[in-house]
Order: sequence, then C-alpha cells, then structure tokens
Amino acid sequence: MNLQAQQPIGIFDSGIGGLTVAHAISRLLPHENLVYYGDTAHLPYGDKSAEAVRQFSLGITKFLEEQNCKMVVVACNTASAAAFEALQSEFGERILLVNVIDPMVDYVQQHYPTAKVGIIATKGTVNARVYPRKLALKDITDVHALATPLLVHLIEEGFSKHAGSKLLVEEYLNQATLKDIDVLILACTHYPIIKGYIEDFYQKKVEVLDSTLITAEAVKSQLKNLSLLNTQQELGTHHFIVSDYTAAFEQITKLFWGEAVALEKNNIWEKENI
Repeated sequence: MNLQAQQPIGIFDSGIGGLTVAHAISRLLPHENLVYYGDTAHLPYGDKSAEAVRQFSLGITKFLEEQNCKMVVVACNTASAAAFEALQSEFGERILLVNVIDPMVDYVQQHYPTAKVGIIATKGTVNARVYPRKLALKDITDVHALATPLLVHLIEEGFSKHAGSKLLVEEYLNQATLKDIDVLILACTHYPIIKGYIEDFYQKKVEVLDSTLITAEAVKSQLKNLSLLNTQQELGTHHFIVSDYTAAFEQITKLFWGEAVALEKNNIWEKENI
C-alpha cells in the first residue's frame, strides 16, 4: 500500500445523505481534498437486496480508487452492513477503508457499555442485523432495532422541516421496540437532519448518537496513525459527483452540506453496463 498524504479522501452514499458525513470530515480535516459520489440513480439502498448493494458499492469504490483516493469512506449504513467485507477483500490491500458502523460500535462500547441501546435505520440495515451482531461482540446485548424507512423518503423529498416530519418521528419513537432505551443510534446518515425532533421527543432522557462526527474522528485517527494527514496550507478542494442529476438533488444538498454545492453527473453504470 503506497499512499500519499496529498491524495483525496473518497466518500460515497446511495444518494446525498452521506454529505452529512462528508461535511463533518471537511470541518474536522479542512485541508483534506474530498471526492464525494452519490449513487442517486439507485437510491435508496435501504430497499435494495444485499447483493445489489454490494455490486453498487464495489463499482463506486473502484471509481474512487481510479480518482486516486487514499481512503474510501462508506457513508451509508446499508452499504456498510451489506458490502464492507466485500470491499475489504477487493480493495483492502490498496486503499484505506472506513465505514460508519464500526466507529459507532466502538463509541458505544467506550461510553455506554451497560446501556439499553435502540437503533433506527433503513430496512436493509435492520435486516442485516449488523449492529446487534457487532455490539454483541463488545458484550452489549440489550439492543433493539426499528426500521424507519419513511424518514429517508421524507428527508430526500425536502420535508424535514415540515410539521408532518415531527409527527412521523413521534410515531416511530413511540413504538414498543424502543421503550425504555438509554441510547438511540441514528443508523442512517440522513437522520442527523431531523436529530432536533428526536432530541425534543426524548427531552434529554435518551442520548441520541449520530455517526457523522464519530466517523470523522475515526478517519482522522486512521490517517494520523499512518502519517497520511494532508498538511498542505490551502483548504481542501471538494468534488461532488452523482450518478443521476436533477435540480431537486442539487437544491436539497443545502440540507446535508450546509450550503449549496455544484453536482457533476457521472453515471459509472452506463460505462460498465451495470
């Protein structure tokens, strides 16, 4: 593995929700160059088969490797659950790989080892049972996961500030599955957008954890340990690429990145006939 600090960090998600992770990385590591790929042609991954998600993830990681990325961050819980082992097998000897699940599991073990843990996520992430399995390896077994797929669609459609969003959040969080939890993991990179509603619901009685900053810290730690942090004086440059473009996608990036960004369309599937 012959990597250089000046190489960019690649980040991908099924759509633009992973921009919450990308933004956290850019804030923590402002001198790093980022290449973001949103597979908007196939969103959401949460409703796709595990095999389809693996194939999409392998294709995108290959593309990011071709962009000379030193690291690829899987900024999607569904892809992290379904594809990360395949990515490690295919690319692990050539580039660094980080997902959004393992840093969260380590964080919960360090800070909440005896907690009753709740999880809200897409169907794909919940059905994969990757969080309960990995938490159990850390001796955390009181884990309760609830699929909340409508939240993703609501956020993607730009309704995160709508009154109906708050009602839907309350409907999900009132489910018996999440009764009397101590900690709630937001196991989807879209959900930080509605974290305020979730925290309001729990009135500080439940610790609400999202993976954005936790993943960014894991990225920093790994790069620092390998002496691969970019020490250039200039702020990093960022490229945002999507597999399918609409003006609505570009408009909603403001929610996830914090300001408007220009999206470049590059449908890698057309080239590879996938």
